[in-house]
Amino acid sequence: MGIIVWCVLFAIVIFFAFVATRMAAQNKDDSLHDTGLAIIEFGRAFPNEAIRQLQATENGQAIFVRLHDNKAGLMRNMARHFSCHLIESGRVRVVSSETGRGLAIDFLDAPHHNGKFEFASPKEASEVALWLLGNYIAEPDKDLPPGTIASANKQ
Repeated sequence: MGIIVWCVLFAIVIFFAFVATRMAAQNKDDSLHDTGLAIIEFGRAFPNEAIRQLQATENGQAIFVRLHDNKAGLMRNMARHFSCHLIESGRVRVVSSETGRGLAIDFLDAPHHNGKFEFASPKEASEVALWLLGNYIAEPDKDLPPGTIASANKQ
């Protein structure tokens, strides 16, 4: 009789271990697909930055954040925590990936965030590239030298 009780208890422990590992795997797969979580975590990291728009990568491991004043940010799943990064003007290099749906990005201030980021469509990738292109130009370089007229304004 005692061995039956131990077998039942062992089976219950195995069942709970199985359920716990399945739940953990499901949470791991969810990653950053929850944009509400991204807003909360990025807002906690940078409370003075106003979020205008979010764009998640296809696998949900990273979310690019469009901020006010043409700034951009990145929130990335780093296995056990989320890492938030504010992208400084002129401190990023962007190249289109071979698929056309992604970007190969080099962060000069945070090389551990470098990588290839694939999006669901080329439209999403190009939109994020435009956000980052605003960061290519440092503030002093945005103004044209006096006396020059842009070619679009010539008549």
